Amino acid sequence: MKSLLLLSLALPLHALAAPCLPVADLIEQDRRYEEALRTGDVAFLQTWLADDYVWVHTLASQIEDKPTVLARLQKPASIPKSRTTADVHGHVLDDTVVLRGLSTVEQWNADGKTFRSNRYQFMRTYASVNGQCRLLAGQTMKVWSSSDKPAGATSP
Repeated sequence: MKSLLLLSLALPLHALAAPCLPVADLIEQDRRYEEALRTGDVAFLQTWLADDYVWVHTLASQIEDKPTVLARLQKPASIPKSRTTADVHGHVLDDTVVLRGLSTVEQWNADGKTFRSNRYQFMRTYASVNGQCRLLAGQTMKVWSSSDKPAGATSP
């Protein structure tokens, strides 16, 4: 018991109250968030998203709050083939963590056999809410699409 008390005194106070750390664990949970968006896992998102959650899409073309995202995912227009992240980095200040990286969304084409890809640069802010790590805000910016014409290409 004494060694546990001494260990807790050796850790910085913010480390004991930082449910979004370590960053490696948060990145893994962030991958679960991406999969929940893909499959429409509203139960997971209901608890993972902060009540004041906001998602700003490319060039503010769409801004969604928690109720809007949950409603959209309950009746998805389509289910993407995959959602994956890469090159994810964490930036920490006290008990707040900002993750940034690339997210690739693969969506089936109408033929059901081929797919297209969109890549987004993302930033997501995670914060401690009542001792739990919650996603407070996200912003995505499309940086590439497989349906984009190569530079210099012309229409026939």
